[in-house]
Amino acid sequence: MTASPFPTPPRLVATDLDGTLLRSDGTVSERTRRALRTVAAAGAEVVFVTARPPRYVDAIAAGAGHEGTAICCNGAIVYDVPGRQFLDARLMPTAVARKAAEALVTALPGSTLALETGYRLISERDFGKKDFQEVIVESAAELWESDEDIVKLLVHSDRHHADLMMTAAHDAALSDVEVTHSGGSGMLEVSSPGVTKAGTLALWCAARGIAASEVVAFGDMPNDLSTLTWAGAGYAMTGGHPDVLAATALRAGANDDDGVARVLEELYGA
Repeated sequence: MTASPFPTPPRLVATDLDGTLLRSDGTVSERTRRALRTVAAAGAEVVFVTARPPRYVDAIAAGAGHEGTAICCNGAIVYDVPGRQFLDARLMPTAVARKAAEALVTALPGSTLALETGYRLISERDFGKKDFQEVIVESAAELWESDEDIVKLLVHSDRHHADLMMTAAHDAALSDVEVTHSGGSGMLEVSSPGVTKAGTLALWCAARGIAASEVVAFGDMPNDLSTLTWAGAGYAMTGGHPDVLAATALRAGANDDDGVARVLEELYGA
């Protein structure tokens, strides 16, 4: 057993899903389910902190036995899993989303757009990622005709790796939005200023009297960096993005080797 970074077991576990808690086939292992039960038995809370929208979290939570809270869409939505209701939503003004979209399409020719509402995806026909709750429009101009709330802008490209897209976003000087990505799939995720996984998690914890020093976090991609560096202990997954590995000192094993569960077993004495 390695030395714990906590004098007592942490009060809250914040974990990403894809590439972290979930195996590569999208399932939650029995060992991970047992570890999550051990956390609950110790009186600590588990919060899923994910880029996924709530409609994808329901099935994952059922498979994990999770009946708590999920912070979804990179911090834009706080979701009560058992009640299947939004507790909070940090919206993106249409004008802000449109300005960012136009700048990114200019910087990344051939890219396509979609708007995440929290309930469904509104996307251009050629958008590279499909969704089981999707409305398809024929042109980018039609995206801005919708009166639905926006929680996240998605920009997809078949031509560029997400890291190169991030460089383009930086060069475009998009100072009035948060831009990140969840991996090398060629997609940027854009939120309102200040909307990050860590920002929303910090507010959620503060309302419950939980300090950052009492939180352990797990993640693997750039959109997890804010959480990993905010928490008292942030574990990067083995095989995670190079930027994440470079910014963190602690490591969990690979997601396909129950890396999160192994750390939780040590922290909570399972």
